[in-house]
Amino acid sequence: MPEKMKALVCRQNGSIELVEKDIPQIINERDAVVKVTLSTICTSDLHIMHGCVPAAVPDTVLGHEFVGEIVDTGSAVKNLQIGDRVAANCITFCGECYFCKRGYINNCENGGWEIGCKIDGCQAEYVRVPFADTGLTRIPDNVSYENALFTGDILSSGYFGAELCEIQKGDTIAVIGCGPVGLCAMMCAKILGAEKIIALDIDNKRLECAKNLNLADYTANPNETDVEKFVKNLTHNRGADGVIEAAGGENTFETAWKIARPNSVVAVVAMYEKSQILPLPDMYGKNLIFKTGGVDAVHCEKLLHLISEGKINTDFLISKKMPLSEIEKAYKIFEAKEEDCLKIAIYN
Repeated sequence: MPEKMKALVCRQNGSIELVEKDIPQIINERDAVVKVTLSTICTSDLHIMHGCVPAAVPDTVLGHEFVGEIVDTGSAVKNLQIGDRVAANCITFCGECYFCKRGYINNCENGGWEIGCKIDGCQAEYVRVPFADTGLTRIPDNVSYENALFTGDILSSGYFGAELCEIQKGDTIAVIGCGPVGLCAMMCAKILGAEKIIALDIDNKRLECAKNLNLADYTANPNETDVEKFVKNLTHNRGADGVIEAAGGENTFETAWKIARPNSVVAVVAMYEKSQILPLPDMYGKNLIFKTGGVDAVHCEKLLHLISEGKINTDFLISKKMPLSEIEKAYKIFEAKEEDCLKIAIYN
């Protein structure tokens, strides 16, 4: 294994730069080092660049969504071995603390969102993964790296949003945002029993994508349609049985609670760059339950099993493949949504 590698770091001023760094080594006995096969850029990486993630450490290698091959393990790693193909969880978690034992791994007392935020991430040739036994999941033989790329973040986030809605068979679920998380949320909502999916987005091309992929039964653009009336017309004037807010736009939080029926759940999985207002007097009597937070991606093994069975397929999210040497260009394409880009797979 070489001593140096290429890696993308985010500077204090928010600029990014592809640099040469030492290849990571085992620090803790529960660590693993993974040779990255594919990684991808997440909107959360953009939030770090924009200074909206206070926990982010300057000059850290970006990226937390990846697949690859284990090349080294610490002495306490029991369930994985060198040569295993693995998909990474975007959260590192010990599996033993108060929150982990209750399934709230995003709030792990010893981990959390570390990779690509507090410690060096995966937009590099190699990455060190703490708590490897819990943070890495072996990829089934019939699942490719491309198939598994989004398991630990985008797909898990979509599943998390759908799960928060407490979906009952036959429910109508509204999803705000037809980006990667929103599209995955639609897919997962159907798996959990939703009968109809309503997709909302201000980008008509993304609405067409949701419709053409059979992920949404109805679509509407809030800039062109009164979406509150639109949703009520489709739900016997009640509103959606659950709403997944995956957009994080200027007015999308307000839209979410307005289109929800009384006594339903509004699941907010978007990351905002500005504070949101909870106008309690305006929503009084709707008896809504709001659930929000970073993804508790505890279902990676289940999701990989569903991919293996052909019940989930996220391959459509890969709009482009680009080498690590062109990742700075890839960031510009991703942020500008050029060429209707959903996600870019970065290969080594």
